[in-house]
Amino acid sequence: MAKTKSVYVCSNCGADSPKWQGRCPVCGEWNTYVEEIVSKQPASRNAFNPREKEHAKPLLLHEIKSTEEPRIDLQNGELNRVLGGGLVKGSLVLIGGEPGIGKSTLILQTVLALRGIKTLYISGEESAKQLKLRAERIGTSHAECYIVCETSLEEIFVHIKNIQPDLVVIDSIQTIQTEAAESSPGSVTQVRECSAAILKYAKESGTPVLLIGHINKEGSIAGPKVLEHIVDTVLQFEGDRHYMYRILRSIKNRFGSTAELGIYEMRQEGLREVTNPSELLLSQQHEGLSGVAIAVAIEGIRPFLIETQSLVSTAAYGTPQRSATGFDLRRMNMLLAVLEKRVGFKLAQKDVFLNIAGGLRVNDPAMDLGVISAILSSNMDMAIEPQTCMTGEVGLSGEIRPVNRIEQRILEAEKLGFKQILIPANNLKGFNTNKLNIKIIPVRKVEEAFRSLFG
Repeated sequence: MAKTKSVYVCSNCGADSPKWQGRCPVCGEWNTYVEEIVSKQPASRNAFNPREKEHAKPLLLHEIKSTEEPRIDLQNGELNRVLGGGLVKGSLVLIGGEPGIGKSTLILQTVLALRGIKTLYISGEESAKQLKLRAERIGTSHAECYIVCETSLEEIFVHIKNIQPDLVVIDSIQTIQTEAAESSPGSVTQVRECSAAILKYAKESGTPVLLIGHINKEGSIAGPKVLEHIVDTVLQFEGDRHYMYRILRSIKNRFGSTAELGIYEMRQEGLREVTNPSELLLSQQHEGLSGVAIAVAIEGIRPFLIETQSLVSTAAYGTPQRSATGFDLRRMNMLLAVLEKRVGFKLAQKDVFLNIAGGLRVNDPAMDLGVISAILSSNMDMAIEPQTCMTGEVGLSGEIRPVNRIEQRILEAEKLGFKQILIPANNLKGFNTNKLNIKIIPVRKVEEAFRSLFG
């Protein structure tokens, strides 16, 4: 009989200690140590027994044969783009997000639409009847998608051996447990052991595996950090549940870029791909209203236009309030200081509220010019001329700094029918504007942008 002992494990980084500690000495987090029972002689880890591997020997770099790895087309343009062109065989992909955001719906909708690919969907959270009801609501079904409700890792590998699937989905990794560890499901030890065994299966069999994971209150993937190091790709499915839009971001990707972005619209029948987000993110009823500016941002390689809304009012309670939704509050405070110091607007005793329409959160520095334009528009109660958009980064000295991919931003604004666009003057160097049907207004400082917008 195996001897057991009690250790304390950090739920953030996985470091262990024989006694409880308030602060983890490895990652520096506070109150993350939890007690776990571990086996001194763990059970045999024969959950997955691959065939005998051939004797490997070290090779020189020029002796290694490199071939283009075929990718599985998931029949989902947004998901394919974020993954880097499709799902690589033998890869391990982790998809995280808040409860109820639509992770299971996205994956189930994707695998049910595949043709010619045998899929095994393993659910540790829902029953087969619940998955059937969801599939009927989505409106798609496929004979080659097998459903099994199981939480034991050993039993899961038995089902995999019997079915021999081309794609495996596990929902979720926090519900799976193995006999090799005696702790409860979702603990650091269980998540680490199960993910390592699944990774071994994926790499040695060449079968791609999609893992669905929970996130903690800080917004990061729940479980030890080693989970994110083990997998090949980490995708974050985010969005406000009160809005219809969902964003799929790539946090880590060994087979593609981490700058890609996928946008979905949540509907009753499932998630719909948004191929042109600019038309959906722009409200058409803002003509003549102050505090609204249209900014051109880029997420990944996709340019789109975003409506920036601002409200500036006299502080009613003496202490001015600063609030930003979808935009970094510290950056907004910096822009307010630039307006006060460089342009001369007295905003220290006024409440400033900022909102990025559509429930999106944008980190592109080129949003700065749109943010200050919306704030100035609301402060003076003067509407910005319709069919006008802008892009540019604002520096601390009040200058408008150049942004990247200016041509893509201008073409996107022209495609959506805008008549003029404010851009940094330094972006015009070597740029031919003769073929454009949109008026280019170069600006060097915030004062020039102010005069161009409000006269």
